[in-house]
Amino acid sequence: MDLSMPYNGTLTAEQFLFYEMKIVATQYLEGRTIEAIIENIKRDNLFQFPTERMIIRIARACYKRLIALGNEKLVHEVVDAPAEVAKQINLYAIMRYNRLVREFMEGLIGEKYRQQDFSYTKKDINMFFSRLREQNDDVATWSEQTISKLKQVLTKCLIETKMLDSFKDTTLNPIFISAELESGIRENKDFTALSAFNCFR
Repeated sequence: MDLSMPYNGTLTAEQFLFYEMKIVATQYLEGRTIEAIIENIKRDNLFQFPTERMIIRIARACYKRLIALGNEKLVHEVVDAPAEVAKQINLYAIMRYNRLVREFMEGLIGEKYRQQDFSYTKKDINMFFSRLREQNDDVATWSEQTISKLKQVLTKCLIETKMLDSFKDTTLNPIFISAELESGIRENKDFTALSAFNCFR
């Protein structure tokens, strides 16, 4: 992760996007350009989004996440692996693409797993954003509405990957990293990311 990357709040719109990622990854592996992928998605209404602008934005976000994975095998797994495995890889792709998600997953969730502290409360995520706002001028300018939406999306990422059972749940599940994802992270020499998936071996 490049720490010079700016924080951005695009996650409010771009979210987890698991099914959209699978669609884009399938076409990416067929060697299509992002422009060709967008045209196919628009023509066949594959995303079933209400506006063309939204289709373009989300397709580009998915494409950038796939590039950020930096690992062709993991892109194949997004398409072919069982949902539980592919969702973990999707979260890793978001971590590679979005600094906020990376720091949340490693700095908060990974540390909880490291310490075997499985509590996850509003206080935890509030503290995460408070620290971020103190440390970063860009984040300090985000509206309460943006922060609130980001908290929802980050928590939804935990639910999608079965780290959390529901929005009301206050206990993290001690998940197991998929062999495919662990192998990809190690191939990328991206070892700090392992903690986010409760992997410390």
